[in-house]
Parts: sequence; structure tokens; C-alpha cells
Amino acid sequence: MVAKVRKAVFPVAGFGTRFLPATKAVPKELLPVVDKPLIQYAIDEALAAGIDQMIFVTGRGKGAIEDYFDTAFEIEADLVAKNKSAIMALMAETKLGPGNAAFVRQQQMAGLGHAVWCARHLTGDEPFAVLLPDELLWNPARPCLSQMMESYEAKGGSVIAVVDVPKEHTSRYGIVAPGDTDGKAIQVRGFVEKPKPEEAPSTLAAVGRYILDPKVMRLLEGQEKGAGGEIQLTDALAKLIGDQPFHAHVFEGARHDCGEKTGFIQANIALALEREDMAGPLRDYLQTLSR
Repeated sequence: MVAKVRKAVFPVAGFGTRFLPATKAVPKELLPVVDKPLIQYAIDEALAAGIDQMIFVTGRGKGAIEDYFDTAFEIEADLVAKNKSAIMALMAETKLGPGNAAFVRQQQMAGLGHAVWCARHLTGDEPFAVLLPDELLWNPARPCLSQMMESYEAKGGSVIAVVDVPKEHTSRYGIVAPGDTDGKAIQVRGFVEKPKPEEAPSTLAAVGRYILDPKVMRLLEGQEKGAGGEIQLTDALAKLIGDQPFHAHVFEGARHDCGEKTGFIQANIALALEREDMAGPLRDYLQTLSR
């Protein structure tokens, strides 16, 4: 029987330079997709998978993320006084229970591997999940991390989420060298970080969701730099291959890359079109643009 995954790490220290000047004042993770910030979608996904301890790896200027998950006394008092119960119910979703959120600083932007390593004292000797809020992996019926838990419970070891990308886009991602397939779980034989299309071992790209064995923290301890001169998480993961079970889980759902502007706008449109209170007027407006 595999150990239960209780903790999730959210690397949220980045500057959000692609969204400047907006991110000069607002952390990228708090930019809204319809009416919820990106980070809330990631938290909801973790909660649905049974995670009860959220670990945020933050940086300078990210205090608003901590405030977001706290109680907003003035706003809530005003809502209660005005009997706005529906909005109060939405506000309740933004709170994490006492002791269920921890915040640790990443003082330098040295790569995803470094960000995850900053949480080592909080994850301890337990398996843990990593969720990148930039990646909005949308399947409200079966969220991505819940899908991955099925592979983890069946296979053990470490599991990453992958999607199939166009061959010409492999240079944007960490690409899996695949082995045997069992349902949605694919054995991982290797990783290549951002390979040229002609050198890519597959078109299966890692998309910001991981369930990791604690040994990865000891591998990150060496602080070895990889692609881009940064400490790459995929380099440490590659060293786990052959030492323990390692699988990629093919995500079923819609992927929105909210780390860049076009993907962010597309996510807003896609999710708004699923809302009964917004779909009609929005669809009518979009039709006027195509005339």
C-alpha cells in the first residue's frame, strides 16, 4: 500500500514578467479567470484530491497571496449586514483552515527545482504533490490531480501529468521518453528538457502536475544547474528513473497555458462559456466579432 499524499507545493515566487505592467502590483497567481484567481483553481484541484496541507513557495511582493487565503473581516461583515449570502458562500471557498497553509520564501529565481527544494523542511519524508498555477488543467468532474492519484495508488513511486503536444512545440517543454503503457499510465524511461523537434523522444509534455517521492529533495540538494542555467526539476526526476516506479499519467481534460497572454484570455473565454449566467451574452458578442 502506498503512502497517502497529504501535502502539496505551489511554486508562486515568479515575477510574472509576461504580464507586466499588471503584475507590478498584482501577483500573477491572483489574476482572475472569470471570477476566481488562478491560484484558487489549483487549490480546489488539490482539495479535491484529498490534500490537506498547502505549501506556498513565495517571493518578494507576494504577500497578497497569503492575504487572499485569510479572513477578510471588513468585507465579510459588510456582506453579512447586507444579507448577501450567495457571495458569502463564494468567500468561504477562499479560506484555508488554521494550520493548513504554510509559506516559505524563495529568495532567488533559480528554477523550478530550486523552488521545490525550498519546501524540503515542510514536506519532510513524505510523498508530495507539486502544482504550477500557471497551468489551468480543467476537468471539474475529474480534476487532474485526482486522475493522477489513481495511477499513483496503482503504481506507487512518482507520477507526472502529461499531454500530447504538436511536435513543433516540444522545445517549450520537458518531454518524456516513454516505455510500456498501462491504461493512462505510461512508464517513464527518461526526460529531455526542451528538445528540438527532431531530437524529441515523444510528444508527451510535462504540464505542471507532479506526485513525487521524497527522495527528489535529496537529489535537488546538489543544486546542479541544467537548461537555462537553472536548477531543473526534470533533471532530478530523471535520476529517479530505474530506482523506483516512475509513470506519466495522460491528463483527460482541457489544458490552458495561463503563463502566457493568449492562453490566459482563451481560458477566460472557455470557462465563461460554461457558465449559465454568462454563456449567452458572451457567445452573442463573439459572433459579432466574426462577422
